[in-house]
Amino acid sequence: MFTILNNQFKLCVLFALSALPTLRSIIDKQGLAMTHTIAHYVQGAAFAGSSTRHQAVTNPATGAVTGQVSLANVADVNAAVASAQAAFPAWADTSPLRRARIMFKFLELLNAHKDTLAHMITAEHGKVFTDAQGEVTRGIEIVEFATGIPQLLKGDYTEQVSTGIDNWTMRQPLGVVAGITPFNFPVMVPMWMFPVAIATGNTFVLKPSPLDPSPSLFIADLLKQAGLPDGVFNVVQGDKEAVDALLVHPDVKAISFVGSTPIANYIYETGAHHGKRVQALGGAKNHMVVMPDADIDQAVDALIGAAYGSAGERCMAISVAVLVGDVAERLMPKLIERTKALKVLDGENLAAEMGPIVTDAARQRITGYIDAGVAEGAQLLVDGRHFNGAQAGKGCDHGFWLGGTLFDHVTTDMKIYKKSLAPCCHAYVCPTLPRPCKSSTTTSLATA
Repeated sequence: MFTILNNQFKLCVLFALSALPTLRSIIDKQGLAMTHTIAHYVQGAAFAGSSTRHQAVTNPATGAVTGQVSLANVADVNAAVASAQAAFPAWADTSPLRRARIMFKFLELLNAHKDTLAHMITAEHGKVFTDAQGEVTRGIEIVEFATGIPQLLKGDYTEQVSTGIDNWTMRQPLGVVAGITPFNFPVMVPMWMFPVAIATGNTFVLKPSPLDPSPSLFIADLLKQAGLPDGVFNVVQGDKEAVDALLVHPDVKAISFVGSTPIANYIYETGAHHGKRVQALGGAKNHMVVMPDADIDQAVDALIGAAYGSAGERCMAISVAVLVGDVAERLMPKLIERTKALKVLDGENLAAEMGPIVTDAARQRITGYIDAGVAEGAQLLVDGRHFNGAQAGKGCDHGFWLGGTLFDHVTTDMKIYKKSLAPCCHAYVCPTLPRPCKSSTTTSLATA
């Protein structure tokens, strides 16, 4: 669910919802935002399920509760998996060419409604609209790839690999597969998974983040419009109970996950224990090495975009600027100036460079890390803890706001160095190149 923020968004959403029955209840007859229950999607339709648990969905810019998302229980997950399992034989038997035609139609619908999806992301995640547009575009690129599935599924044949023995390869679908996706990319990350999985003949159960669940239902409706048979794509909203039900379900043959490193370990271990194919991508602590001969203005631009874009809530965000030699003397004054001037605004404002933090709990956690950095002796050059939401736009007084934050004199034994921290950047000065290569391995998180 999302809050109407301007007339352009209102018209865009109303146009889309006229063709999308699952989300039509989002807007009342006057076109005003409503608080409603965000359900699951099973067997080609909205599905209420039997669980009585719900979680609030908020607009991070305003702090307003805009919906209540259902949290699936085991029975709800079982219903989604049963729907996918029943749809699998016929879908697997559908020719790759016919599957590709549905992907082409889905691609056409995505392009027609991409801004609606982007507005949904901004309203529930908080990232600025231009970032959300970029996310949708990256997802669309995977769908474009999936349209080529007739060529991609071709096998190989080799005669006489040994006496009287020929060899050939076949690519066959597994069955029901599932995706467990994070809050920070509610469109792009699911599209890393389901377009190719579906195009290759599998059926799919998506478990999106309960923080921004609406895009998943919008996507489900677009797939139905594209001609995807009922049951091939299903959505279960939920939390750990839904995740655990998917991990142990005998009919789920494979799991794909993106999220934090501890949960990635849990997903991999539990899924593998139950005989599933698992890919699990965890978090990262990324370093940007700036050499003495770097173009300073270009380096500052790159750091601002990489550290504060999407409020730093992405696994490829740069949180450590490793400054080699004397480059810090030339770069830091400009980086301080740019960080202070960062345009922290409501994401629907096209001038925005950074939006709010996704939840108040996340904001408090980040503030705690900043407090710890100060207590451990790091120099706080730009402090975003006291950013006033009223500066971000009308109605943003109670949103989940932090300004850009910049530390210096950070050492590798400090908590803020070891943890993933957004939207914060800290400088780490090294006299020579080998030092940053070693320092990047001192955190328990992966580096990119």
